[in-house]
Amino acid sequence: MDDHRDDHQDGDSRQEGPIRVPRDFDSLRSVIIERKAAMPKRLAQVAAYALGHPDEIAFGTAASIAQAAEVQPSTLVRLAHHLGFDGFSDLQTVFRERLRDRTLSYEERLATLEQGSAADAEDELLTGFITAASQSVARLSAMIDRTVFSQAVELLAGAETIYLVAKRRSYPLTAHMAYAFGKLGIRHQMIASPNGIDAELAGFATPRDAAIAVSFSPYAAESLGQAQALGERGVPIVAITDSAFSPLSGCATHWFEVAEADYGGFRSLSASMALAMALPVAIAEKRRQRGRGGKGGSPGGANRNGTNIPN
Repeated sequence: MDDHRDDHQDGDSRQEGPIRVPRDFDSLRSVIIERKAAMPKRLAQVAAYALGHPDEIAFGTAASIAQAAEVQPSTLVRLAHHLGFDGFSDLQTVFRERLRDRTLSYEERLATLEQGSAADAEDELLTGFITAASQSVARLSAMIDRTVFSQAVELLAGAETIYLVAKRRSYPLTAHMAYAFGKLGIRHQMIASPNGIDAELAGFATPRDAAIAVSFSPYAAESLGQAQALGERGVPIVAITDSAFSPLSGCATHWFEVAEADYGGFRSLSASMALAMALPVAIAEKRRQRGRGGKGGSPGGANRNGTNIPN
């Protein structure tokens, strides 16, 4: 954990000129992602830890966080200054506010909505959710890398079996993809067994297969473990997640960042679902083109239904 030499080489990490100090977690995450390429090694290391373990940042002390992130406590202060904060305690406040917002029960979220100016206006509540959904989809349209999408489709179209990994809030996305793959005649396997044999199901995957893994902060530990185990066995992974510093992005062959808007603390799945709907159809079309060109698809994985699109 000795990073004194790196501290010396990095020098003063304060930014020159006026700094826009992020005061909410989403803004902080965006700023870190924007600056990560230019960050000194140790600052990037602790920034990645912070976005991957936000609860630990909120609850921990400078000493315990530094030990977990494998840096010196002074590096936490330097990161805070680099981002424009007065010190580490000031930066930590953002993580504590995030935790307060995220740990609201559904009853508390409803109570928050009722405190608004239109407590009994169902149409305003509906408008709020529609607006959040629209913002999410617009953000995805502006941010998604079309080249990465094409590369992911190419990879998945060549897989013998596509394994689907997701838990909790992310589960509906893989459930829809499983439905679409079934309709399109694409061999797939959901790693979500009711009888607790997920590890055994994942154990059938080989490098000739591929996986789609989905998880958003706070990340499902089981999904992360399954994705990492698949990656270690050489199975290519396409990930859908919410940060460049997500644990999923680190083990993925290709990954998509999807930042969903929320209304009253309830996060949308609209952008994620749009991506989850596009992937199976694009994979089926890619396989159809290969078959038409005489190249064929993967053994056992070719789409025999042609243009049969699920509805």
